[in-house]
Amino acid sequence: MNEVWDLDRLYKGFDDPAFLQDMNKLKNLVVDLTAFAGELETMEPLEGLRRGIDLQEQLSCANDLAGYASLRGATDSKDPQPNSYMGQIMAIYSEAAAPLALFNEWAVKIPNLMEMVHGDEFLKDYEFLFANKLDSAKYQLSSAAEAAVAKLEMSGSEAWSELQGYLTSTVPVSYRGAVTNLSSIRNLAYDPDPQVRKDAYEAELACYEAIKEPVAHALNAIKLETISDCQLRGYESPLARTLKHSQMKKETLEVMLSAMEEYSPKFWQYLKAKAKALGHENGLPWYDLFAPMGKASTSFTTEDAKEYLLKQFSTFDDEMTAMVKRAFDEAWIDFYPRDGKRGGAFCADVEKLNESRILTNFDGTFSDVVTLAHELGHAFHSQCVSSHRPLNKDYSMPVAETASTFNECVVMNAAIAAANDKQEKLALIESQLQDATQIICDIFSRYRFEAMVFENREEQFMNADTLSDFMLTAQKQSYGDGLDHSCLHPYMWICKSHYYGPTFYNFPYAFGGLFARGLYAQYEKEGAAFVPKYKKLLHTTSVATVEDTAKVADIDLTDKQFWLDALQTIADQIDLFCKLVEE
Repeated sequence: MNEVWDLDRLYKGFDDPAFLQDMNKLKNLVVDLTAFAGELETMEPLEGLRRGIDLQEQLSCANDLAGYASLRGATDSKDPQPNSYMGQIMAIYSEAAAPLALFNEWAVKIPNLMEMVHGDEFLKDYEFLFANKLDSAKYQLSSAAEAAVAKLEMSGSEAWSELQGYLTSTVPVSYRGAVTNLSSIRNLAYDPDPQVRKDAYEAELACYEAIKEPVAHALNAIKLETISDCQLRGYESPLARTLKHSQMKKETLEVMLSAMEEYSPKFWQYLKAKAKALGHENGLPWYDLFAPMGKASTSFTTEDAKEYLLKQFSTFDDEMTAMVKRAFDEAWIDFYPRDGKRGGAFCADVEKLNESRILTNFDGTFSDVVTLAHELGHAFHSQCVSSHRPLNKDYSMPVAETASTFNECVVMNAAIAAANDKQEKLALIESQLQDATQIICDIFSRYRFEAMVFENREEQFMNADTLSDFMLTAQKQSYGDGLDHSCLHPYMWICKSHYYGPTFYNFPYAFGGLFARGLYAQYEKEGAAFVPKYKKLLHTTSVATVEDTAKVADIDLTDKQFWLDALQTIADQIDLFCKLVEE
């Protein structure tokens, strides 16, 4: 089986004639779009709408170009070419900002816009898109201002984000007389040896001293740019902008957070039970958050992982099973860690091929198999929206984690049900509770931290010590007495890239995790009859609000009880965990 993914079916290199041809195509499209925008006032409305949408559909070639550069860079950070070409691609694409803004300004002024869109065979698939354009018009800047913002972001927030990524990927970490990297040292949090976990935690905290101030500058700059952008556009707040972009009501967020807060003591109970089992008296120290428990001795090769996942998904859906098989057989996956390769895992849609590419750092544990299932869920989500028109394939952040977490539920619940050995069952349940605690306690701490940063940034520059104090406050509020307050992680704001990208890219993880668990509970009740409804729901995510998407499965997201029911499925596992560790 392959060890690295196949990118040659997309492009064979940056000197591939197909890549160079698409670069020229992108340049020419931007020229055509600019010329088109200059002629809008003389066009018939229907002709202008059709032409504008056609040009934007063709501009999707930029996704292939940028995607290829991003994928190449993810597996070899030492190669300067990906960043160089990404810069060129973004520079070209930024020239489209002004004509696109002109098109939007022109389109939303058409008196009977929605009637025209609804009545046209070519345009009617884009009713949701145009409805959003109308709604977003009040936040739109002039075409000249949009062009300026797009250009300034390249040397502003995007550059600061790149700095954070560079510093965290290159900072040397001294550990037991040797030097390693941050990704490797953080992976030791899962090591079975408690002294390894503690030493790795201390080494990680120590390495941040060398980069904390420049990363603090990056965070301050990005957040101030966000605040300024919101003020220029007339958003009430950065959170309001995020909710608008997320196609999500504030009421939905509030009832979800309220339910999470109500169930927080249950998660603290789990953390204290784990702490006691590991010999800690005052709550769990941070370095033991991911300490393995029980005994999951099974080791997986990539071939084993393939067979295991095929077996689990074959009981769920034939379409999912076939896609999983293709992912393994057709080299969609880059499996193993290596020098220069990005840490963690992600899935990227390759629209041109109607495929995905998945990066993992596989080392043979069951957790790695679950990670594969998670990323394959993203790939399945992409497959479910692939039949949409080009501009209808992007879904909002909150629903982005739905299919991935649902896949985790399929795999983990099957594994727990099949486990006969007490230690194996404990290991599986604890692994699932680790993840659940991340999407509830950790995500809540991230949300609270970011809220504090935005509350203070307009009035003051926050140095590294101030940011660390904010982080500790957020962790104490979110983890309660479940953690040992003398052993927290003040530098989580440095290593989490989400703070340096989309605003409030935290609560969507809690949403996706709980939404998926609620959906899985329905699947358990309805069985095979639920699967077509589930796939229709995923298909709907890119052309509806999150509330309307949920209605496909007869769910009201503004009803707190839905979230409480989803949380109760985790609470039941916490009770089982506590029972197992006490026996």
